[in-house]
Amino acid sequence: MYDKLWLIPFFPLVGSIINGLFGKRFIRNEAAIGAIGTGAVFLSFLVSCSCFFTLLNDPVKVHQQVVASWMTVGQLQVDWGFLLDPLSALMIMVVTGVGSLIHLYSIGYMHGEEGFYRFFCYLNLFVCAMLMLVLGNNALVMFIGWEGVGLCSYLLIGYYFEKKSAGDAAKKAFVVNRVGDFGFLVGLFTIFWTLGSQHGVWTLNFVEISENAHLLGFGGTVVTVATLCFFLGATGKSAQIPLYTWLPDAMEGPTPVSALIHAATMVTAGVYMIGRMNVLFAMSPTTMTVVALIGAFTAIVAASIGFAQNDIKRVLAYSTVSQLGFMFMAMGVGAFTAGIFHLMTHAFFKACLFLGSGSVIHAMHHALHHAHLDDDPQDMRNMGGLKKYMPITWATFGISCIAIAGIPPLAGFFSKDEILWWTFGSTRGNLLVWGIGAITAGMTAFYMFRCFFMTFHGEQRTHKKAKDHVHESPWVITVPLMVLAFLAVVGGFVGVPAALGGHNQIHHYFEPVFGHAQEVYKIGIKEALEHSHAAEYGLMGLSIAIAVIGIGIAFTMYLKRPELPGRFTARFSQLHRWVYNKWFVDEAYDVLFVNSTKKFATFCWKGFDVKVVDGVVNGTGKLVNVLSTALRYTQSGLLHNYALTMVLGTVVMVAIFLLQ
Repeated sequence: MYDKLWLIPFFPLVGSIINGLFGKRFIRNEAAIGAIGTGAVFLSFLVSCSCFFTLLNDPVKVHQQVVASWMTVGQLQVDWGFLLDPLSALMIMVVTGVGSLIHLYSIGYMHGEEGFYRFFCYLNLFVCAMLMLVLGNNALVMFIGWEGVGLCSYLLIGYYFEKKSAGDAAKKAFVVNRVGDFGFLVGLFTIFWTLGSQHGVWTLNFVEISENAHLLGFGGTVVTVATLCFFLGATGKSAQIPLYTWLPDAMEGPTPVSALIHAATMVTAGVYMIGRMNVLFAMSPTTMTVVALIGAFTAIVAASIGFAQNDIKRVLAYSTVSQLGFMFMAMGVGAFTAGIFHLMTHAFFKACLFLGSGSVIHAMHHALHHAHLDDDPQDMRNMGGLKKYMPITWATFGISCIAIAGIPPLAGFFSKDEILWWTFGSTRGNLLVWGIGAITAGMTAFYMFRCFFMTFHGEQRTHKKAKDHVHESPWVITVPLMVLAFLAVVGGFVGVPAALGGHNQIHHYFEPVFGHAQEVYKIGIKEALEHSHAAEYGLMGLSIAIAVIGIGIAFTMYLKRPELPGRFTARFSQLHRWVYNKWFVDEAYDVLFVNSTKKFATFCWKGFDVKVVDGVVNGTGKLVNVLSTALRYTQSGLLHNYALTMVLGTVVMVAIFLLQ
């Protein structure tokens, strides 16, 4: 079965080509276009399932398939190849499984769009690029996928290209990601050149890099610089401080885009990349500390911004940034399994939340359109009381809110608790990181249930003309919601810890990928805590209590005493202003980078290009014009003028001869 790996990215690529080339002119039918797009990803899911279960029962856990030789440069041989191990096997299941559901959802959500075929073309192309990223057996194949998802993100965020805000958001995402990509390339060149020039190992293959990483030296300057550069790339793709500002603006794209790219797949690329290069990161305690701290601060900053947002998708966007921070916290303390585990569970409940918000937006847009109103269908202040109109959306959204809040036994509890346990008890743990993580967990519970209560409970604030037009979404939208909600309930049971009577199957599953680095570099739970179920129970209880407190505060402020938020914001108006305006980070970036770049570009244009470059070119033309104007009188066509010229020329020549 391992020789069929190439089919996994191939099917979405074919779907993208068919819809892109023939969708508008020949196919035209929305059902056919949607079936081609969804079917292509579902076929990849079936092949992924076959590979996953084959690998599960195979004692050999690492398999590579070389499709073709790509390039040979000196001693470097780069193949177009794929790598299947427990890490990539799980990722292709998440990408194709969640991707299939989102494609199915998109058939209903994007119904009636003029660019329906174009949307599915982009969506299939994105899935193909993401699968290339996670399956690539070397850094160059990964980089093709890495850049591919960046391109597709640009296309999908700017899908409504007639809107200036969508175009600006697409450009912002593209430019910010290029900053991170520069770091990725510098890190890659550093590792490649050091291993090759100093140790004779000219390779970009991940397996070979891991086998020879010890040559770089534990804690050495090279490995630290390289991994910090790789982490810069991760901050771009996975929206961490300082490169996180693009993701909230990316909500300008259609909601299925938010669910697929900015919840379940693309934004997890940075986390996956660290997991893939776990041996290199494990060798640099400095880098891992930086990763953990940046993840922690990103988590709490993004969570604080989520408190004051009123756009339902922006709340979820900042929630995504915050949860990605949790994943980086895990990777930074050596809990690679916990980080990937949370990546998986987050894909389930966050995709469900985004699609649930899309179901609400779909219903609100329909109601407002029929009532001939131009209210914002994404503003939660225009919602409330939608539970009775949209029971399936309410139930699935509520389940996902419970999951992300970390309430047992839903999936988010197990993965989040594993991260907090490792940040507290790991040999590379950090109490500051654990404290920030615990506080952020409570903040997450609060703002997610604030969103839930404002949308589905309390007084209905929808305009009276539109109330009667609100209704549940069609089955093509609600079925993916129910499947994802089910996964948000059961997805965590693969990681039940021993303290709760489980076997933490996902920990054993990832042992072939992460076990070597953790064993060699002594990364694990501290000996004093390793078998201390009492400490683990205590932290679990504290985690649950924090989540319950957050939910309780949200219930009090937005259901029991709805006047409290207004009183709070009035009393702490300056704090609310800063939080509401996202700590003015975008404005600071405008001053420091955007405006200064524009001024420099204007100088280059008006000062150098216009005055110097154009001046030289235009000046040369003017000089030729002046000279030609003067010289044209010598070509008058009059015979006596030519005779006079000859006489004068003769006189000059004779004079020169005599003077000599």
